[in-house]
Amino acid sequence: MLDFLAEIPFPDIDPVALRIFGFEVRWYGISYVAAFLLASSLLKRLSREKLLPLAEKDVGDLIFFAMLGTILGGRLGYVLFYKPAHYFAHPAEILQVWHGGLSFHGGLLGVVAALFLFARKRGASIPRVLDCAAVAVPPGIFCVRLANFVNGELWGRPTDLSIGMVFPAAEAGGVPRHPSQLYEAAWEGLALFGIMWWARKQRMAQHPGALSGLFLLAYGCGRFVIEFAREPDRHLGTVLGPFSMGQVLCAAMIALGAYCWAKAMRRTAP
Repeated sequence: MLDFLAEIPFPDIDPVALRIFGFEVRWYGISYVAAFLLASSLLKRLSREKLLPLAEKDVGDLIFFAMLGTILGGRLGYVLFYKPAHYFAHPAEILQVWHGGLSFHGGLLGVVAALFLFARKRGASIPRVLDCAAVAVPPGIFCVRLANFVNGELWGRPTDLSIGMVFPAAEAGGVPRHPSQLYEAAWEGLALFGIMWWARKQRMAQHPGALSGLFLLAYGCGRFVIEFAREPDRHLGTVLGPFSMGQVLCAAMIALGAYCWAKAMRRTAP
């Protein structure tokens, strides 16, 4: 069966979408642009629905803060969570984001910090702003996970299931692996967006902070399970028994999400 599966190749998709006068535009970069455009559109919709405590004209500024938080937090998170020894020995490389290396969990912390500062500066409800961001984020995650797949990175563990795929860049060439990027795109992007979009109209949305807690819970639980099919980072392997660094960080997300959701639901709805 493995011989048959070894015939399933990774799709030949060029990571470079466009080449203009020697300048390369990559799908990975396009995915981030698409992510912020989609988030902007959804936040404007939430503003019209009166869930976001900001005017539509303020969404552009909110997105700018979110972009800064994503990039700075994502990079620092990767440095601290995944390769601290390397970057402490080569600090100049910390700024070389074009070589790759962004952490979702670091980006999440960066976005939360950026939106906290933005909401405080504008005098808007911080829990409400974070709730709306939680609703608007999943489509962007979907785009970025698809770009991970196009890049042939973050592949899964070996499998003998029919969905197994051979990733050329994987250490053991010719071995079918889980297309874990697609699993994450399906859960973190499509399914999670469906959950959050539905939840915004439910009674829990009347409790500021509840949607944020739900996002942390749902993302953390799904990603924790999917990590069993995803190959751990080669330089780290498993870090706590059988668990990867991603699972350890997701466990923290789950605990924080449960706390935030329970605390929010105890508040009297306005």
